[in-house]
Amino acid sequence: MVPDSPLQDFRKDQDEADSRLGLLHQWLQSLPQLTNGYELEPLYDDASFRRYFRARAGDGSWVVMDAPPDREPIDDFIRIDSRFHGMGLNVPEIIAFDERQGFILLSDLGDRQLLDLMNDDNIDSIHSMALAPLVTLQAGVLTDPEFLPAYDRKLLLGEMHLFRDWYLARHLQAALDKNAQTLLSNTFDQLANNALEQPQVWVHRDYHSRNLMQTGTNPPGILDFQDAVTGPITYDAVSLLRDCYIAWPRAYIENRALGFYEQLMHSGLLKEDVSEQTFMRWFDLMGVQRHLKAIGIFSRLNYRDGKQKYLDDIPRTWNYVVEAAEKHPRLQTLVALTEKYQT
Repeated sequence: MVPDSPLQDFRKDQDEADSRLGLLHQWLQSLPQLTNGYELEPLYDDASFRRYFRARAGDGSWVVMDAPPDREPIDDFIRIDSRFHGMGLNVPEIIAFDERQGFILLSDLGDRQLLDLMNDDNIDSIHSMALAPLVTLQAGVLTDPEFLPAYDRKLLLGEMHLFRDWYLARHLQAALDKNAQTLLSNTFDQLANNALEQPQVWVHRDYHSRNLMQTGTNPPGILDFQDAVTGPITYDAVSLLRDCYIAWPRAYIENRALGFYEQLMHSGLLKEDVSEQTFMRWFDLMGVQRHLKAIGIFSRLNYRDGKQKYLDDIPRTWNYVVEAAEKHPRLQTLVALTEKYQT
């Protein structure tokens, strides 16, 4: 069931966050980098229970993560960050951490998100830069296939249920009868099948323009990877190219996706019997799975967490689903059902 009192839950979370600030200062003051004093400023809002600060001392700056241990344990972040850093990916370096309290001091990758830099003139070069590390990331599965949890059917379906529960039922107040529930279930099963039939590689799982940073060396800087899994080979590429926060012409995106297909062929991560048509079907339907999840999360962030601004990203994200349905008729009943309640 969806909670009935999101504002009360939101205020409780805010009170908890404020009480943690004193603990955070105590921890920071114990670190050798900051014992002589520092300035602490809040950073970007995160679509989770984590929050971030920038600590400045002298000529140095660091990023501080505050993750309540009962909501956002940091053990996975520490483990994955260390592995990704060792692979040569440009992730923040862990300077210090307190796992019990949920605090981490990280190297500072700056505040220039790729989203803020993208325009019609440079998007091709930015996408080239952003796609380049994905082959390295994905190939990690060849060295340690058990390192990351599987993006299995249960997880895929659970994500799409967010669309049903938080967007259709809560946001649109849709009355979903037995036929509608069956339609959704069948569609979700088809999308999960599409994900599971693909080659399974290491997946960042939130690889988009707000989590990628322009840095002075070895760009892009990569953030927010703690939910990484072993999953579909198209997932991160469609997350980047069909970005929930900015849209580009369909023809350009499809051409870019085929360029990534060529990269994967050259790397050996894709077998030669995978055709362009198969890859693009994987890519399109994988995008729908992700975008249904994202719409559900944006709705939940509004109603549960009081973060209303994410509702503005729903129309753009939904449009990707509509575009996919134009190519894949099996999705048209899902679109029709949803648009019945959007009007």
